[in-house]
Amino acid sequence: MDHVIAQLREQVLDAAKQKHTIRIEGGRTKDFYGNRAPHTTSSCAVLKLSALRGIINYQPTELVVTAWAGTPLQEVIDALAASSQSLAFDPPAFGAQATLGGCVAAGLAGPGRYTRGPVKDYVLGTHLLTASGEVLKFGGEVMKNVAGYDVSRLLVGSMGMFGALTQVSVKVAPMPQDVCTLEFALDEVSALALCHSWRAQPLPIAATAWQATQGSVGRLSVRLAGAGAALKTARQKMGGQVLPEAQAVEYWAALREQKLAFFEAPALWRLAVAPGTPALNLGPTLIEWGGGQRWVAADLQATAVRRVAEQAAGHATLFRLSGDQAMPDQGVFHPLADGVLAVVKRLKQEFDPLGLFNPGRLVHGL
Repeated sequence: MDHVIAQLREQVLDAAKQKHTIRIEGGRTKDFYGNRAPHTTSSCAVLKLSALRGIINYQPTELVVTAWAGTPLQEVIDALAASSQSLAFDPPAFGAQATLGGCVAAGLAGPGRYTRGPVKDYVLGTHLLTASGEVLKFGGEVMKNVAGYDVSRLLVGSMGMFGALTQVSVKVAPMPQDVCTLEFALDEVSALALCHSWRAQPLPIAATAWQATQGSVGRLSVRLAGAGAALKTARQKMGGQVLPEAQAVEYWAALREQKLAFFEAPALWRLAVAPGTPALNLGPTLIEWGGGQRWVAADLQATAVRRVAEQAAGHATLFRLSGDQAMPDQGVFHPLADGVLAVVKRLKQEFDPLGLFNPGRLVHGL
């Protein structure tokens, strides 16, 4: 891949010389996500990473896979599945062309994040192509790496604002011995209360999701994963109706990839809130992660929805907006606190002093 890296370096250096901005392009399945590109007079160069493809190192016993950033996500998933393993952070693809690097740069996780944690917890190492044409290497391929700052985690969800990911190493996890999905007919308030009570119990819950089905009545779906004996005990304790596994697989995949009818709304807000937060009453809602993530399918004023999120010790993102919908004045992401914004600006200056990469995509105006 040395010749591909060399070509990418030349493109970056040429863009810097011509004073052009750079749009990083992988599989383009998440083009909708983030702030719209600002309208400027400068030209924009496209840095395509699709040629950086292939698994570099994968030893199942080490529970780590290293791959080029342009490697199709499905290719990685299939390789892991052959050894009964999977990506621990349950990333949404949003299309067949999704890449591993794109998933890390977007930092999005699916229903499985409820118990497994965010993407940043599983990224061990990264290589980053910077505005100077250098490829900086951070972290490694070991579970414990304490040499210097953990820049690899910083790059997760950075939307390419610091440079282009060329290589990533991520932890993987064994597939569970057994899985089962339970369903409960509950309204939103009851579902939230039940999910919150489960947090204090040693239950093998892997994912939860609630959405209204008719009026105030809704369906709470709970994914269990683990040893067969643990699932049997949990089913007896929790109750509910067991969903046939074929239907369960289809449902959780549709939820992760946002193919449920709920997600067809033109505008979609994503709110992260503290555990135990009651119903927000903002509009049609789908709830994940035991109540920690709320999807709201409604065209809402940014100031109003963000005020609600802040009162719940969280934040709100305009995850998807319709083509004719105006972007909020401060961008689609929740505005950063002054102290955090100052740090981000310093990091941007350090990695990309010319402001080449994906300007404004993550932080409006930066």
